[in-house]
Amino acid sequence: MTSPFHRRAALAARRVQRRAILMAAGRRRHPSRPAAPRFARLRRVLRGALIGVVAMIGMLIGITLGGSTTQDIGPFRAQLSLLPAWHGETSVEIPPLGSLELDSHDGPVHLRIRLESLDEARARAVVADGGGNLEQISHDAVDQLDLGVRRLALQTAGSGILGAMILVGLAFRARRETAIAGFLVIAALASTGAATAFTFKPAAIQEPTYRGLLVNAPAIIGDARKISDRYEEYRAQLQKLVLNVSKLYGTISALPVYEPNTSATKVLHISDMHLNPAAWGVVRSVADQFAVDVIVDTGDINDWGSEPEASYVNEISRLRIPYLYIRGNHDSTVTAAAVARQPNAIVLDNSITTVKGLTFAGIGDPRFTPDKSTDTTDNQQHEQVITSGELLAEKIRSGDKPVDVALVHDPVAAQPLAGVCPLVLAGHKHQRSITRLDAPAPVAVAAPSPSVSASASASASASPQPPKQPTERTLLMVEGSTGGAGLRGLESEKPLPLALSILYFDEDRRLSAYDDIQVGGTGLTEVALQRHIVPEDMKAQATPSPTAPPATSPAASPSS
Repeated sequence: MTSPFHRRAALAARRVQRRAILMAAGRRRHPSRPAAPRFARLRRVLRGALIGVVAMIGMLIGITLGGSTTQDIGPFRAQLSLLPAWHGETSVEIPPLGSLELDSHDGPVHLRIRLESLDEARARAVVADGGGNLEQISHDAVDQLDLGVRRLALQTAGSGILGAMILVGLAFRARRETAIAGFLVIAALASTGAATAFTFKPAAIQEPTYRGLLVNAPAIIGDARKISDRYEEYRAQLQKLVLNVSKLYGTISALPVYEPNTSATKVLHISDMHLNPAAWGVVRSVADQFAVDVIVDTGDINDWGSEPEASYVNEISRLRIPYLYIRGNHDSTVTAAAVARQPNAIVLDNSITTVKGLTFAGIGDPRFTPDKSTDTTDNQQHEQVITSGELLAEKIRSGDKPVDVALVHDPVAAQPLAGVCPLVLAGHKHQRSITRLDAPAPVAVAAPSPSVSASASASASASPQPPKQPTERTLLMVEGSTGGAGLRGLESEKPLPLALSILYFDEDRRLSAYDDIQVGGTGLTEVALQRHIVPEDMKAQATPSPTAPPATSPAASPSS
């Protein structure tokens, strides 16, 4: 038997041996174990950074997809968006005129407000209510915008958090990392909101930056500080403007349509749109309600003829009826090319076309007045306009069929067309007028004196006679500005109305009636329609094309 001492010694030896074996095995399995804690910390840091990057990418994707909403502001509809940006600011886009940029705040988020459309249903509701709730609509506009911005902020935050958590969840497939991503994005959004609130500048609305075609607005509208100081007055003008548009819808819907007979051809004459986006709604409403066959535009559809303005004419294709156009003195060749690209548009430039049984001839204005590089005098420009009318008259005379309607921009160009065609349409003056143009009187031939020999008399009688002068009188119809002269319409104390006309032609291609429609300009509410029947003894007969121009054509002062 072994003594207790020997047993304890053997047990201690076995413990030492087991410990040595375990230590040896541990060194073999983990030769670099002493360095493990340092690399584990590095891996955790890299993994956390990767989670943060993926979370930020997911947040940006979520904000891009869900960071926009629409908000009704009175009868108008606006699109609100929050976009990531290096600088803050707020932009108010007013297509196609341009935008206003406000230095409203700093921070990595940009607020964009885009005015989209006028809600016709709500505008009609204002009319049905008699305008009784118009005051409340105006008062609620600011509250509605504030509500839209608040809803947009919550929607954007939710979209960002959801986008980050989904992307991190797909990348790491772990709940812990997904939850971490959510908290990271919440912290980032909270800091962004705090920075925006801390740097918010309420006075920024008094110092907007104009972009696009609105660069001319300050000179026309005035100092923004005055607008801010006179808010109540401007709000009252807004009420009148809203009621004006609402009355338009209600009045146009109730207008009777003149129908002399089922074969009448209806031509809508517009002119001088001057880039007014509201004018397209008026044109569309009248064209639809009266079921017009052709739209005739006698120029100045743009203001400066620049490339950015070309998008304004895209509304032509939405009309879906033939659209005849001649260039005005504010329209460039870029403008004319943009109109020509519309599938339903025809650009006339000393050319003739037949549409819906009516033959039209037109020529563009030879001037381009926004181009200040030209140094032609007023007299030279006047002569250019007269010459353009003479060129069109010669084109009509040389044609193989009578022309029913001639189109010029400036009424000055209409005088050479007197007696050449029964009707001339023009614009340019921004004021409606209707006059008759008398054809040049035939040149009187003096009787031979008694001293003239018989042979000379016989020779004179045998000489060819000048061609017969046309004796028909030509009607000149000058349209007002369908765009209310654009921004220029705000310069005067009483803004110009939006003017357009409907011409009715009978089966003999004679003008039998016309309607004058005027919609009150900014701040005005009246909508007027005057219907005129052309008496039988005043209807212009179709003028046959002469075989040659008159021998002499005395100058005549243009009608005013």
